[in-house]
Amino acid sequence: MKEDPSVIVIGAGLAGSEAAWQIANAGVKVTLFEMRPKKKSPAHHTSEFAELVCSNSFGALNSDRAAGLLQEELRNLKSIVIEKADQYSVPAGGALAVDRSQFSLSITKVLSSHPLITIKREEYPCLPQKNQITILATGPLTSASLAEDIKKFTGEKECHFFDAASPIITGESIDFSTAFRASRYDKGDADYVNCPMNEELYINFHSELIKAEQAQLKDFEKETAIFFEGCLPIEQLAKRGLETMRFGPLKPIGLWDPRWGDVNNKKLRMLKRAHAVVQLRQEDKAGKLWNLVGFQTNLKWGEQKRVFRMIPGLSQAEFIRFGVMHRNTFLESPKLIEPTLQFIKRKTLFAAGQLTGTEGYAAAIAGGWLAGTNAALLAKGLKTITLPSSTMIGALTNFVSNSQASLRIQSKKNFQPMPANFGLLPELNDKTHNKRERYKKYRERALRQIKEVKENLIR
Repeated sequence: MKEDPSVIVIGAGLAGSEAAWQIANAGVKVTLFEMRPKKKSPAHHTSEFAELVCSNSFGALNSDRAAGLLQEELRNLKSIVIEKADQYSVPAGGALAVDRSQFSLSITKVLSSHPLITIKREEYPCLPQKNQITILATGPLTSASLAEDIKKFTGEKECHFFDAASPIITGESIDFSTAFRASRYDKGDADYVNCPMNEELYINFHSELIKAEQAQLKDFEKETAIFFEGCLPIEQLAKRGLETMRFGPLKPIGLWDPRWGDVNNKKLRMLKRAHAVVQLRQEDKAGKLWNLVGFQTNLKWGEQKRVFRMIPGLSQAEFIRFGVMHRNTFLESPKLIEPTLQFIKRKTLFAAGQLTGTEGYAAAIAGGWLAGTNAALLAKGLKTITLPSSTMIGALTNFVSNSQASLRIQSKKNFQPMPANFGLLPELNDKTHNKRERYKKYRERALRQIKEVKENLIR
């Protein structure tokens, strides 16, 4: 395609809609490409912008919760998508939920009527020319032709297609009176948390796991998700036989809790050795978040809580992200993009939304806000901005970018999407063990810094 004098945004989902609005509101012309309805996606049902294809909930509304804080930051930054979510909200207890039809219609209308936004209902099949300022906001269902071009540009073998992901829990919810830190055969540092099972508990766990109710997959996901061996759900692995997990992710060999006694005592080792061990791997540099190794799953969320809390040491596990199975396309972002959401090797190209590896509606909007704001600044010849890591938007952006790249290599070997959560935020100067008080202080600090960002942008 020929170079466009305006900024181009590809994709009119949550991220793309927010990005287009921020660019236009900054006085810069923007062309918004959306392939629907000319070319349909397997998940969408309408041709409206910012369609919510899954739940109609944006998560907890209260700003002392991670999702609520992210929403509040976006309100302070004049997000059009959050404004419309508030306007078309429906009763949902402590969550922000919307009338999804009215919500999407309102965003389509407001973007279509903006004098600086040109809407083009057609597919954008490949990356634009190098000098064209562009935002990729195509989400997890990026069209095949564009995905192929992105692969060529990034040099990655593929834009990752993961059919399942494991749950993530908070470190502070692990019971270390049962769980223990160790590496297998004491090789290297004790980087894993280990949850040992005796034979009786393992058999009961296996029985409940294979009986647990699975989430219903969309028709377009079934063929690829169920038969993908490289990411087989734990419940499918269990159905292959009682011992299968013990020779896979629950293998107990080489793991020993010093509280059991001397590992060199062979007789003791035979008596005390665990029948199976569930391992947790650190998800973030600070060790606040832990991933259940090998526990990618398609169980319903309530079933995940019920069954996985049978694991010793996890009876009070606090789930930050439940395991999911779906077709998902996202970039190996820490290798590719900067905290400004610009690609390292092409400053005129931005990425936003689920394509970058953030998870959740509000996180997609946040990426759209930052990419749109920075694209407008770049178009005006001004310096792009990064957000403080103590804000929820900044924390998410840092997680999916090359910030402090040399320190992040180890934690990013198995990069997977991440939702907003307090585990991403840096520690407070005045630490407190009271969780509610700690989250309140996180909120106050974040909103204070968002106010400063907003004031500096006005100048």
